[in-house]
Amino acid sequence: MVVTADSTIADILKEKPEAVDVLFRFGMGCIGCALANGETLRQAALGHGIPLDELLEALGMKE
Repeated sequence: MVVTADSTIADILKEKPEAVDVLFRFGMGCIGCALANGETLRQAALGHGIPLDELLEALGMKE
């Protein structure tokens, strides 16, 4: 599965478990968040005021 900015947080964490550290570094506690199953990375970045391009770069992902 290819994960993108429009993948859910849960799907990203399944495919890229190392993403946990990056998300925490950006202030996103997505592991325990109930929204992780339905919220996309794009939505989470917007909700947390995080520049999507910076987050994607840190995760080694493309939009």
